[in-house]
Amino acid sequence: MSSIGKKIIMGLTGFFLISFLIVHCSINSMIFFNDGGETFNHWAHFMGSNLIIRIMEIGLFVGLLLHIIQGFVLWGQNVKARPVKYAMNNAKSNSTWYSRSMGLLGTLILIFLIIHLYHFWTPSRFGGMWGVHELQPTTLNTYDNQQVHNLYLEMQVVFQSLWVVIIYVLGVFSLAWHLMHGFQSAFQTFGINHKRYTPIIKGVGVGFSIIVPLIFALMPVSIYIGWIS
Repeated sequence: MSSIGKKIIMGLTGFFLISFLIVHCSINSMIFFNDGGETFNHWAHFMGSNLIIRIMEIGLFVGLLLHIIQGFVLWGQNVKARPVKYAMNNAKSNSTWYSRSMGLLGTLILIFLIIHLYHFWTPSRFGGMWGVHELQPTTLNTYDNQQVHNLYLEMQVVFQSLWVVIIYVLGVFSLAWHLMHGFQSAFQTFGINHKRYTPIIKGVGVGFSIIVPLIFALMPVSIYIGWIS
């Protein structure tokens, strides 16, 4: 596949993942209702039981996998294309720190994602087999006469550990830097680069890259320090 084709895949999957982050952040932020998880669990159950959402979930994993693979491929190609190291090329004036560190940031996000899936996705999809702990009666909710995992309580359990909270905060910090570069790049890939619109895209990108990761970071922190119970 050509370099342009790989960048197009990165752009398309990037748009898809940005859309996912908006939905995921919106659902998860419902813990801030602080109503014992009633609102959050209701929508978490909807996301986990709706057939359309489940099909889209498969597309998400495929898109995420493609995004990660293409990201590492492009990063590797860029490294090989630079026989002279950044130290000899005055990297600070030629590019931003986060654009030079996409490989590292992508690796940190991948590690964070694996931990996140282990903590929340596997218990909700497969019960307690691969989750943080075996299912107990208090970790279950009943919807439509079916017992499902209480993800709100799962969050309460997981985020009692300081080291887990730190990992999550570092993970979303990496996500913020990744988005800071990737948001605008996704638009540039498809030629959306105009003196009138580019500043707006940059502004929206910066806001998105700060607000969404900040909300994600506030969730474990708020639970750990007792703001949400």
